[in-house]
Amino acid sequence: MLFPGVTQLDLTGPAQIFSRLPDTELSFAWHRIEPVLTDAGFAIVPNTTLTAAPQADVLFVPGGQGVFELFEDDVALEFLRRQSTGARYVTSVCTGSFALVAAGLLRGKRATSHWASLGLLERFGVTPTAQRVVHDGNVVTGAGVTSGMDFALSLAAEVFSPDVAKRVQLAIEYDPSPPFDAGSPERPEADAAQVEQTIEAMRGLRGPLVDRAVDRLSQRRML
Repeated sequence: MLFPGVTQLDLTGPAQIFSRLPDTELSFAWHRIEPVLTDAGFAIVPNTTLTAAPQADVLFVPGGQGVFELFEDDVALEFLRRQSTGARYVTSVCTGSFALVAAGLLRGKRATSHWASLGLLERFGVTPTAQRVVHDGNVVTGAGVTSGMDFALSLAAEVFSPDVAKRVQLAIEYDPSPPFDAGSPERPEADAAQVEQTIEAMRGLRGPLVDRAVDRLSQRRML
């Protein structure tokens, strides 16, 4: 699913891997077939709408600040609920897990997200899990942004086979060797002050939106 404000690498990293899998067709769905602006300043054009999209075998939601605007988008949330009933896998990367949980799809599950917002998942009755890729039944979630590559290869190995996933990894030369060891809060070169300040900022920015979404979900369960 696409949406304005999507973090483009959350989407395009996994999409690059999915596009190389055998007998696989990618659908990019949003309300309208018109350019959707990403957080990187360029747009991606959907090829179907939320109402016309075919049933997915793998339902995938990327992350980005735009996810939190989906909390009150009943059409988008109903799309996720409807697709999830027939999907073999329900998946996300980064804060895409918040769209799934706002649709009521992750309660009681283990899931991950970007480290800066991970703790907020607990307010929905989810067990936040600080791993790069988390499998819980047919739910597969990836952590922040670049974790989408690991997520997609892990899912490819499960849906097809490890050999298929390895061939795709080789074809795209996914052999990360970052120049710094600062890629997650646990790494030795990560700035502890930056971690603390970012988590606090996300609590202030996203916490009230999360609380409203929790209330909406509770009211829906009561109906």
